[in-house]
Amino acid sequence: MNVPRRCNVLMLYPLFTAESFWSFGESCKLMGVQRPAAPLGLITVAAMLPESWTIRLIDCNTTPFGGDDLDWADVVFTGGMLPQQADTLRLIELCRAKAKPVVVGGPDPTSSPHVYARADFQVLGEAEGVIDEFIAAWDRGARSGVFTAPKFQADVTTTPVPRFDLLKFEDYLYLGVQYSRGCPFTCEFCDIIELYGRVPRTKTTPQMFTELETLYRMGYRGHLDFVDDNFIGNKKSLKQFLPELAEWQRAHDYPFEFSTEASVNLADDQELLNMMAAANFFGIESPDPATLVAMRKKQNTRRNIAESIHRIYGAGMLVTAGFIVGFDSEKVSMADAMIGFIEEAAIPVCMVGLLYALPNTQLTRRLAREGRLHADHDLASTTEGDQCTGGINFDPVRPLRDILTDYKQVLESVYHPAAYASRVDRLMTMLDRSRQRPELPEGDIRNKVRALETVHRVTSAIPEAHGPLWKTFLACAKRDKSSARIAVAMIAAYAHLGPFSRRVIDAIDARLAALDEPMPIPAAVASASHSTSPPA
Repeated sequence: MNVPRRCNVLMLYPLFTAESFWSFGESCKLMGVQRPAAPLGLITVAAMLPESWTIRLIDCNTTPFGGDDLDWADVVFTGGMLPQQADTLRLIELCRAKAKPVVVGGPDPTSSPHVYARADFQVLGEAEGVIDEFIAAWDRGARSGVFTAPKFQADVTTTPVPRFDLLKFEDYLYLGVQYSRGCPFTCEFCDIIELYGRVPRTKTTPQMFTELETLYRMGYRGHLDFVDDNFIGNKKSLKQFLPELAEWQRAHDYPFEFSTEASVNLADDQELLNMMAAANFFGIESPDPATLVAMRKKQNTRRNIAESIHRIYGAGMLVTAGFIVGFDSEKVSMADAMIGFIEEAAIPVCMVGLLYALPNTQLTRRLAREGRLHADHDLASTTEGDQCTGGINFDPVRPLRDILTDYKQVLESVYHPAAYASRVDRLMTMLDRSRQRPELPEGDIRNKVRALETVHRVTSAIPEAHGPLWKTFLACAKRDKSSARIAVAMIAAYAHLGPFSRRVIDAIDARLAALDEPMPIPAAVASASHSTSPPA
């Protein structure tokens, strides 16, 4: 009889490079946590490993680790996204110095495996389709290898319950679960369809309730994010799941408040909006409406998008949105149009970034064919946090100066304290929370947040925001308790967004100044020019 070998597995979740739009460092401090989101990918892989293996998880963003942890480990698992690339490479070298086999996987290693060539093992693609091959090889004594999953074929109905027990819940503002994988759309700049395909695959309803029950029994209460690439990508399955989810929430006295990512065409389906409201969804992250035609987002081009977002507000769900500057379709300045839309839609939290050609996307392949892609485009910066400062890694059609100037104008406008506060106030007049649970469940970490103290701390740190933010908070507090709570969350977000936008603007100013610097004249050219100059 084959007895599975014992193995000590150290899972290291790499640091995110510098500070990015999504780090929300100051906001997390206000909320009494260290990071916004927990590492769902690693704890899902952990659940796929043999029960005889002992697993220890360290999130390098929240907890230091040392030599004792590496000494304990037989093998190290690491990997993640592009902003974690630099630290993943650092961890690989630490493991090599200790002669510890290291396994790398995740979105960035899958897209750019050559960058991670010094890892002993590469597990590429969706783990469900390949992890058993790795385990069998390890048990046979292999200490290196590349294991690549068939693309888009992982059966998510077999995905086990993530190892939530490996997490320290108190470190995070929210936890994540996943219902579906893949997105039906064909956005040129997006790597989701390259990693997970265009046919959304969904877990079963009993499977999801097993995950929710696990978290419930462990005592977790509060914000739970469905990390799906597009939550409404498979509406047929979703409409079967949501009524049962709403019933489960009622039966358990609404322990969770949900958020997710969904395309704006959610607004066209009132039945779906009602179902999500009944299940206690409060937030939607929505894709970029300013580049819909150019990026083939045809699902969103035949509507007034601001009105669509207002309909989502009418169902009690706030919207955060992404906006990208630098597409080829931008023939002239687009700053005023983007600012106008953000204000019309009343979206407080806007991820405004420069276009970044991600590895292994339609956009990257096209730019390479056109000879416009910069060298080392798939190597992440070790200093810049994200595309806000490091974007445009290709030769754009429009002059780079014009793109950067537009980008700076958008940031200066939308994250001016008065503009931000005004959008929060207008959002609260449209957000109909009558169908959602008005109060947070007992045990929700957000209950520790004191409204007046939070507003005071934010406005003390950002004096220029004092008047606008206090005015908005007091107006929302007069409306109802739910409006005040959400307004405080938006004000806490500004503790990060206000200073971060200022730092990005400073970085853009530096890039603009660099464009003004005279090109250096090679010494040979200067010498030749001097020797042929006419005498004075």
